[in-house]
Amino acid sequence: MSRIGRMPITVPQGVTVEVKDSLVLVKGPRGELSRRVNPEMEITLEDGTIKVNRPSDNREHRAQHGLTRALIANMVEGVSRGFEKNLEIVGVGYRAEKTGEKLVLKLGFSHPVEFEPEGGISFIVEAANKVKVSGIDKEKVGKVAAEIKKSRPPDAYKGKGVRYAGEKVRIKPGKAGKAVGGKK
Repeated sequence: MSRIGRMPITVPQGVTVEVKDSLVLVKGPRGELSRRVNPEMEITLEDGTIKVNRPSDNREHRAQHGLTRALIANMVEGVSRGFEKNLEIVGVGYRAEKTGEKLVLKLGFSHPVEFEPEGGISFIVEAANKVKVSGIDKEKVGKVAAEIKKSRPPDAYKGKGVRYAGEKVRIKPGKAGKAVGGKK
């Protein structure tokens, strides 16, 4: 059995889950999410817990078992607590600001880089160099944060750019210059 797939999902208070065929609908205090899962997986809802069972032990069903359970667990957590990704902007003159709902980044280009929030995503600028991407859909939050990071990934020599909070960036040594005691 899949270790992840066989774990039950506890549904917190204030969250409702409906399963219709292969469509899972989760409603909570932060919003609602729906997702179509593999129709071969058996999803049962009883006593405030959700269990996912697979029909057989073949390779495809084993893979879908853990995936289905993880997707449903992320939906339940998203509508109850939400998800967030923290980004840091490193570099002289690099900064972020929020204009209306848009996130405007100044990253050393000749123009500012703007990001419109997708449905259910919000940007919070905590400081000129700290941005928080939050929402209820884990997949969307990660995708938007990755797109922001992709606009100016960390430089390998100086470390300038956009990175996730706490991310370690390996800095390469620059040129060593002329060797001491070389030919004259």
